[in-house]
Amino acid sequence: MQPIADLKQLMLHIQPELHPGRYTFVTLPAGFVPDPAHVVASIREPEGLSVVIPEQVAVVLGLPVAFTAAWITLTVHSDLSAVGLTAAFSQALAQAGISCNVVAGVCHDHLFVPAGQAQEAMDVLRALARSESA
Repeated sequence: MQPIADLKQLMLHIQPELHPGRYTFVTLPAGFVPDPAHVVASIREPEGLSVVIPEQVAVVLGLPVAFTAAWITLTVHSDLSAVGLTAAFSQALAQAGISCNVVAGVCHDHLFVPAGQAQEAMDVLRALARSESA
């Protein structure tokens, strides 16, 4: 499937999918090398390597958790150069009082929302898609 860049088409086809479980944002201690199978996302920062990993992995490893989230993937194949998608869904979530941390992959956008607001976030995203089709 070709990536979609047109905002209207992206919004019509966002199709959010909620992954099971809870995920945590942690900064790894210097020299710690995580099992790549557990890493959902990562980014190098001056303070260290920040990773998103399943909550149970962080607990077992005794890592201090900065944020616990639910993971939602927008299954539409979004073009990395598309304009407005992040703004549209983040504004809708913000209006509902839901924070959102976004990680863009090559094919999809991944949203990390507070774990306790996962279903509400799914409802907001589905409503956003429906509003575009009207």
